[in-house]
Amino acid sequence: MPTTGILSPSAIRLDDDSPSKKRALEHAAQLLAPDDVELSERIYERLLERERLGSTGLSGGVALPHARMPEIKQTRGAFLRLTTPIDFDSIDGRPVDLVFALLVPEEATEEHLKLLAELARMFNDPAMRNELRHAAKEQAYDLLTRHIAHDAA
Repeated sequence: MPTTGILSPSAIRLDDDSPSKKRALEHAAQLLAPDDVELSERIYERLLERERLGSTGLSGGVALPHARMPEIKQTRGAFLRLTTPIDFDSIDGRPVDLVFALLVPEEATEEHLKLLAELARMFNDPAMRNELRHAAKEQAYDLLTRHIAHDAA
């Protein structure tokens, strides 16, 4: 599974001030389509639609919002570290401060599931979550891309 290009440094926002799940999803959509306001709005709607099916809040303060989009040709990721944890209806009931949003092409069903599983495993590691909570942007990028590439191998 190709992982090159899923996440770029410009798709990482540390110290994001989103006060709610909807705002975090909106910010993630903007990072996923930074140069296309209309696409960003459609991404936001897709992420919101997916959340209505069931929360993507995991345990340990992590959320993995995700959606499939017919308009995109390559998988994209965005990472937010929130300044103040927010309610995300997580399975452990705890608020979320780490958000990794994933967008895949409509036809990428298997890739989507494999990548979600890899991300969930990565974020299940308490040491990894701790490192991300204290990392500078370059460190966060290195941590995330190294783990994604390693897990995909």
